[in-house]
Amino acid sequence: MAQFYSPKRRVTTRQNSPVLTLTVDNLDPFGQGVAHHNGKAIFVPGVLPGEQAEVQLTEEKNKFAKGRLKRLLSRSPQRVEPRCPHFGVCGGCQQQHADESLQQQSKAAALVRMIARETGVTPQQEPVIAGPQYGYRRRARLGLLWQPKQQRLVMGFRQAASSDLVPVTQCPVLHPELEQLLTPLRSCLSALQVARRLGHVELVLADNGPVLVLRHLDALKEDDRQALQAFARTKNVTIYLAPDSDSLEKLCGETPYYQVDGLRLDFSPRDFIQVNDHVNQQMVAQALEWLSIQPNDRVLDLFCGMGNFTLPLARRAAAVVGIEGVATLVANGQYNAHNNRLNNASFFHENLEEDVEQQPWAAQGFDKVMLDPARAGAAGVMSHIVKLAPERVVYVSCNPTTLARDSKVLLSAGYRLARVRMLDMFPHTGHLESMALFINGSAPEVAAK
Repeated sequence: MAQFYSPKRRVTTRQNSPVLTLTVDNLDPFGQGVAHHNGKAIFVPGVLPGEQAEVQLTEEKNKFAKGRLKRLLSRSPQRVEPRCPHFGVCGGCQQQHADESLQQQSKAAALVRMIARETGVTPQQEPVIAGPQYGYRRRARLGLLWQPKQQRLVMGFRQAASSDLVPVTQCPVLHPELEQLLTPLRSCLSALQVARRLGHVELVLADNGPVLVLRHLDALKEDDRQALQAFARTKNVTIYLAPDSDSLEKLCGETPYYQVDGLRLDFSPRDFIQVNDHVNQQMVAQALEWLSIQPNDRVLDLFCGMGNFTLPLARRAAAVVGIEGVATLVANGQYNAHNNRLNNASFFHENLEEDVEQQPWAAQGFDKVMLDPARAGAAGVMSHIVKLAPERVVYVSCNPTTLARDSKVLLSAGYRLARVRMLDMFPHTGHLESMALFINGSAPEVAAK
């Protein structure tokens, strides 16, 4: 299986390596410039296609090498000034120096190349599903570290290729409602008696306001609880306390929720929800269009989470069955189906990496299938999807490698890859998300819009 170069792989460091003058001809999905020298690909962070640079080799393997930019000799018209003052140190973003079109074109082209290489089918490039390039993240997890020598609390993100924290006072990719909490939140946490024993803090933006989850390693005293409640009142924040990885106590505020397709989905702040709301809304709408749900359809939603696709599908189909491996998500899906009066949606708590043939839902028949697996893909369930022989399958992917692998199962069974679209779910990062439509036999394709 072909793989992208990963900047985190360990490779041999070259000593006293020469400085090369290289011209970058491509951008990989991680935002690294790709040049070639003596038949070998050289990955150089910080250099864009068309730019010439002096590069010193730092790491080398048989088939590729990595270089460090020493001096930029020419400048691409697609180079932009990064908006974040922490860019290049914080490991969260890799591509703020490239403009929006270059980022999207590079990822979309990489997706098409991967699918074509692995399946023999070259999808037509379609418009990218995208939203705002900044202010899009509605979730973030920041590390907390007490520095005894400086007598201060550091709050920030991990440094690139390191476990060290980068103190952040700004994060332009965060939704503004969350970004404006960074400085006052650090001040609040620094003043707590338990400041030396904090683990991390999670920020989530629900439709009804910001949510904060504080991981604390020691029990909170009453003074600290009151300080947090005062912060919550001032900033209109809901606060949850997490004394360990399994426990969650709501200190104050409302139950968070978000809306999709006109439905309200209540969730726990530890539940998985899509980070980019703008792209999620478009993604759900595109899936509904591609599946072309009819009133008599029975639809299967695999890796369904708390019903992000399941419940919108249930508004249109005769019945929808959601399968999910996390019990709390299944419970929330059932709760939200009831609250939205969708009695035709049912959920099963099952591990889709085990023998699905023995699971209770597997004997049912379905006309359409929706799946949104994690990075590992859906290898354990692809053969059963083929047995179900649905008319249409929509596969949402966060890993083009496993999408290509799983696609081959459907293609071998006579399905055709009708549509592929790249999802710009995480601008400025190396994440490459996409969705694909597979149609069984001679069923008509959905016209492109």
